[in-house]
Amino acid sequence: MRKLLNTLYVTTPESYLTKDGENLVIKIKDETRFRIPIHNLEGIVVFGYIGASPGLMGLCAERNVSLSFLTEHGRFIGRFIGKTKGNVLLRKKQYKLSESEIDAIKIASNFIIGKIANSRSILQRALRDHQNEISCSDNISKIVSELGSKLKYFTIPNSLDELRGFEGDSSRKYFSVFDSMIINQKEDFVFKERTRRPPLDNVNALLSFVYTLLMRDICGALETVGLDPAVGFLHRDRPGRESLALDMMEELRPYLADRLVLSLINRKQISGKDFLKKENGAVFMNDDCRKEILTNWQKRKQEEIQHPYLNEKISIGLIPYSQALLMARFIRGDIEAYPPFLLK
Repeated sequence: MRKLLNTLYVTTPESYLTKDGENLVIKIKDETRFRIPIHNLEGIVVFGYIGASPGLMGLCAERNVSLSFLTEHGRFIGRFIGKTKGNVLLRKKQYKLSESEIDAIKIASNFIIGKIANSRSILQRALRDHQNEISCSDNISKIVSELGSKLKYFTIPNSLDELRGFEGDSSRKYFSVFDSMIINQKEDFVFKERTRRPPLDNVNALLSFVYTLLMRDICGALETVGLDPAVGFLHRDRPGRESLALDMMEELRPYLADRLVLSLINRKQISGKDFLKKENGAVFMNDDCRKEILTNWQKRKQEEIQHPYLNEKISIGLIPYSQALLMARFIRGDIEAYPPFLLK
């Protein structure tokens, strides 16, 4: 099992990343503000238009440390990594399975089963934890039942389009009661529907930001085991899109991302004053809000759970790596099917 190292998030404006020997150095106006040995890092994520020296980029490539660039509002720009060390035979098999719609449907179905099951678990948890605050009229119990029926009577569809329709309907049901799980700060955090590019309310801004963090971790996990993040099964090939990472995100979003967003709001760790609405309706968070999210994201990743399939205790931050490993084992033929991560 791969040891979970640290990810460094750089949010300070005017920072410049460079190297000094085997150390990452962050400077602001030529003054050194931070220094850390590169071997202590697994990844570096920078927000805004922050510079990085070619020397540091070379050091990151040599030490297998990913360097990701996001806008100041959390939109993914790009990711710099070193030479791919993955098994060429593994990737060739991945490409072959992706080109077969029959195989792609079978694999993609497991992602969607995981997503629906985990979405249902999040709703059930909300009912247990906040039974006094959530009224019967909020329809969460009804959606829990409907998602349960979808899982019980699920059959492999005839096409990927049919599977996407099934996923879309399930997702709409889940998000139709997402607002009911927000029990505090209701005046500032109202969720009506999922909006992207740009997010149009505070909740969607949070979801988009945390989804970006999750996407970065999944891409790194897939690269680590030798898979190509760009070649997926549910999400088809498109230049610049990490399709396999998007596939795997489907099953992991509810537990790793949605639950964190709900906790931040309900525990009042963030507030409405942390957000700014532009003239075009787009909503952005301020720097303090991003830092609060990143702090809680990292703390959450250090918590331990019992992996339902591997039956061993791992850090939550290792879930993307465990699933990437299981996907690689399936593609190699070591296991009969890809087992999605299912909450218990």
